[in-house]
Parts: sequence; C-alpha cells; structure tokens
Amino acid sequence: MDIRILVNNRPVDAYLTLPASGKGPGVLVLHAWWGLKPFFKQVCDELAEQGFVALAPDLYHGPVAATIDQAKSLMEAADSHLMGDTVMAAKDFLFAHPARSGERLGAVGVSMGAAWSLVAATKSPEQFGAVVAFYGAGEAEFSKMQAKYMGHFGDADEWESMEWVRWMADAMKTAGVDTTLFIYPGLAHWFVESDRPEYDPAAAALAWERTFTFLRDSL
Repeated sequence: MDIRILVNNRPVDAYLTLPASGKGPGVLVLHAWWGLKPFFKQVCDELAEQGFVALAPDLYHGPVAATIDQAKSLMEAADSHLMGDTVMAAKDFLFAHPARSGERLGAVGVSMGAAWSLVAATKSPEQFGAVVAFYGAGEAEFSKMQAKYMGHFGDADEWESMEWVRWMADAMKTAGVDTTLFIYPGLAHWFVESDRPEYDPAAAALAWERTFTFLRDSL
C-alpha cells in the first residue's frame, strides 16, 4: 500500500506491504537510480508473499525516470544528505512498525540503493541482520557492520566492474563481515528488473530464491 513517512518533519511517499500472517521480519527496499518505479513495489509485494514486512521509501521524493539519461540526471541532481535522511527515517519507521517481528531488519538494495543499504547497515549496525545487494557496490566502514552480506553481480556489467566488486567483497571479509558473493556469467546491469531489456528471467529467479532463503535464515 502507498503510505507516507515523515522525513525531517515533511511527508514523503513510501510503499509498505504486510505478509498474510500479519507479522514478519522487516526488510527495507532501496530502489535504483530510476526512482520508486512499479518494479520496486513488486519487490515489496513478493517479499510480503515470503512472510516479510517490506518498506520502500521514495528516495527522490517524487520523480521517476523512464530512460538511462533521465535516471542519471536524477541521481546527479539529488540531495545526498536528504536521501540519507530518507533512508534512515524509513529504517526507523519500519523498525517501530507493530507488524515487524524479530530483533533486526534486512535491507535489499538495487544498484544505487545497494550503496545506501551499506550506509544504513554501518550507521545503525545493531539494527540490521542482513543486507542483499543487486549489482551495486560501495564503500563504508565495514568494521562496524554486524549484518551478513549477500551480493548478486553480472560479470558483463558495464556499470559496475568486477575489480571494484571484488575489492569491496575482500574489504568486507577483512573487516570480519560474513560475505557471500554470487557472480552471474554474461549478465549485464539490471538483470533482475523485469521491466528492463537486460532482464534475465532464469538468473533473476535464482537470485531471488537465494535472497529469500538468506533473509529467512539471517532474520
């Protein structure tokens, strides 16, 4: 369902789904540079079907891109401080939600959202038990991270080099983070997004199956 959360005392759009049981572990869904397009709401719906309470905040506060050029412009023009505040406000909202159960949250970040999931998990380490990233690497104070990490990457990704991804994974492991990396041969960026030409149904199904199992086991 479409809801609003407060960010710096201002209402911001978000999408919330609850499992049929009425309660479940909370998962924060952080969208890619497109904005909060229908695909990311579908991710929340699927997480709810798997028994999770899922929340996707609108990090752009309104706009949604239809093309790569539009998305690039949106991301470059975005206020990173406000985006960070939105991520953390959404985390607080989800953590306090009466339907959420368990001790810790999960985060699922896609591309740009993957970097924000690392920020959240290192800023509030005691509140996150699992982070899942889809083709988005990032830097953070990994030594603070208590969450287990799972990453899904294509080795033909022109936007995220394997060298950078492996550097991040090595840095995580060195910092003591429980790190699992899956590399999908021949796949490009956006391979799990069903509204993109790069979409690979078989790889996406496998990645989501791995993700759901990982979230259940970790949370």
